[in-house]
Amino acid sequence: MISRPKGTNDILPDEIWRWHKLEAMIRKECACFGFKEIRTPIFEETHLFQRSIGEATDIVEKEMYTFLDKGGRSMTLRPEGTAAVVRAFVENNLKGAGLPAKLYYLGPMFRYERPQAGRYRQFHQFGIECFGSLEPALDAEVIMLAHELYQKIGVKDVVLKINSIGCPDCRPKYLEKLRSELAKYKDRLCENCQRRSITNPLRVLDCKEEKCQEVIADLPHLQDYLCDECSLHFTNLKKILDIWELPYVEEPRLVRGFDYYTKTVFEFCFDDLGAQNAIGAGGRYDKLVEEIGGESTPAVGFAMGMERTLLAVGDKWQKEPEIDLYIVSIGQETKEEALRQLLLARRHGIRTEMDILNRSVKAQFKQADRLDTKYCLILGPDELKDNRVKLRNMQSGEESEYQISEWLGGLKL
Repeated sequence: MISRPKGTNDILPDEIWRWHKLEAMIRKECACFGFKEIRTPIFEETHLFQRSIGEATDIVEKEMYTFLDKGGRSMTLRPEGTAAVVRAFVENNLKGAGLPAKLYYLGPMFRYERPQAGRYRQFHQFGIECFGSLEPALDAEVIMLAHELYQKIGVKDVVLKINSIGCPDCRPKYLEKLRSELAKYKDRLCENCQRRSITNPLRVLDCKEEKCQEVIADLPHLQDYLCDECSLHFTNLKKILDIWELPYVEEPRLVRGFDYYTKTVFEFCFDDLGAQNAIGAGGRYDKLVEEIGGESTPAVGFAMGMERTLLAVGDKWQKEPEIDLYIVSIGQETKEEALRQLLLARRHGIRTEMDILNRSVKAQFKQADRLDTKYCLILGPDELKDNRVKLRNMQSGEESEYQISEWLGGLKL
């Protein structure tokens, strides 16, 4: 038997409704905030991710699915959504349509990492990208959309953590100090962080290893090295969040795994998921558009892992019936009329099923119960002689008789 690849999942019919519900809530919330959907290819030139995410990051070094196409070009299955959206923003001159440009996406991403609860090698991500303003109000709007979405999908216990990681003007001084401090404790770091302490020291702050956490606790805070502009930006962001009464925790150790972030970074955490408790994150990236070849355009983004979000939702949602009407035909002589009524109902947008396995009447009603249908349309030979049918409400058990041309009016959907 051929099995699915390790780290991937089949989303089966019995669970797809949860995905449809989440996607519908995402689209509705994005529309409320004025965001429009964009769809990009699932693979891009490898160079795009090397330039945007950073060559010294774990994703680029270890986790990307990269291949040569038949033309010898290096391609990579997208490991995240921002880089591709920025590429599309530049290539299609979306800036010319006016700013701010507010975009969102949904789709599969790919990373070769160790599979665990809520983390897969193919996973699904929702993200928003907003281009065109240096003002902290843009950061706040992206954060508020994410917060409102979590509240509406029922993950109300999320904790928003925020930080500022500075800009290219002030961050180098901190990185110099950080490298110097990490060199003193190199032997106490895990193997990955010993390497990161040289190539990408900010990532050490994100390590969850206990021995690294002991070192991290004594390291200097980045906020103490912020320039006046970055410090003011962070202060004004907090003022807006306070106006909206949106609770947050300042987390001075919070960094992101991508090199393109500047100033604001943030995470939404849900403690019930354990140590790996981040279910969404984002930040500002004022230099990425220019880095990819466009005109300098500030931007802010957010991404949410959909599998992990559904884990956080748990059993809070109740499945709605998928079928409105089941047609029960009694005897072979009613089959033709059942087929006519089946087509009529579907043409009126009513989700309808009927028996195609020659079940008994009892078995047909049992199937209707299994499908959790709202109504049964009952076609009996005696009733049909008088052009009449019965309509049964499967929740109340109430049954009414109608002329065959009038039963649609008895549905309360």
